[in-house]
Amino acid sequence: MKIRAKAPLRVSFAGGGTDVPPYPEIYGGCVLNATIDNFAWGSLRPRTDGITRIASADLGIEVEFNANEEVCLDGKMDLAKAVIRRLDSLNREGCEIFLHSEAPPGSGLGSSSALVVTLVGLVREYKKLPLGNYELADTAYVIEREDLKISGGLQDQYAAAFGGFNFIEFEKSRVIVNPLRIHRSTINELEHNLLLCFTGNTRHSNYIIDDQTSRLMANEEATLLGLSDQKALAVEMKNALLTGKLVHFGGLLHSAWTAKKKMSDRISNPQIDELYEEARKKGAIGGKVTGAGGGGYMMFYCEFEKKHRVAEQLRKMGALATEFAFDFKGLQTWRTDDQSAG
Repeated sequence: MKIRAKAPLRVSFAGGGTDVPPYPEIYGGCVLNATIDNFAWGSLRPRTDGITRIASADLGIEVEFNANEEVCLDGKMDLAKAVIRRLDSLNREGCEIFLHSEAPPGSGLGSSSALVVTLVGLVREYKKLPLGNYELADTAYVIEREDLKISGGLQDQYAAAFGGFNFIEFEKSRVIVNPLRIHRSTINELEHNLLLCFTGNTRHSNYIIDDQTSRLMANEEATLLGLSDQKALAVEMKNALLTGKLVHFGGLLHSAWTAKKKMSDRISNPQIDELYEEARKKGAIGGKVTGAGGGGYMMFYCEFEKKHRVAEQLRKMGALATEFAFDFKGLQTWRTDDQSAG
């Protein structure tokens, strides 16, 4: 018997940064995001010899340890180890875990959090734990942000767990996920007109997030204004999606990018600025980086008849432009009786 799981990656339209503590506790935050058809995948097979083995297809790393010993966080496969350690070490008989993600860490698509959600999903299915999506997302958040001390916000874990288009509110002591009922024609038009662009470089978001947080705690006016604008834009963009006003939505993406850059001078760099300006010249109405900034993926809203020109220009500049579709199922887990080798 094997247990499988997959959780979707996400694109963030507006509000990113307002989900990073301590901002939600002080001011309340909100984000608008949607999950896409790129996933973090996982597989778990129980063993009976007391050995736990974890392998990553992307990192080319495999670790093995005795399931009866304390799990050691040493920089190798710590995301998976931290899940095992918090959720009672699975069991003393051991298991094999295999992981794969369709985007690398630092992509800006929430891939690390989606992988943690996948891992928690595997363990939930294996041990039949009574975790709903809220509890599962919170567990993933605690593992990533508290146990492993990885800087970041709350939106990624909830997006991966719930899936679809969500307007997520962050208050002092709770998170509220509001699923959006967007007309199918609006979704089709978004998929027609949106473009993802990999800059060619991943980034370590910690130093960007830490810089933003230090500016927030110092009450820097530009950072506070940028975060406040992000919240207002998340609400306005939500309304544009619900009413199908997508040209307006594209323009608001541009406003969201302008507001985001106020939060820290580390969010953009000369390469990102150049890619953005050239995309706008070729017909992109608006766009932004999809995560904390500094690299990873960018997203552009284009007139469909001009999208191919935008993509061509981005490729000439060394970036990889791709189309994508949205996912609406969130985390999925299942069991299989596959008896094949491995």
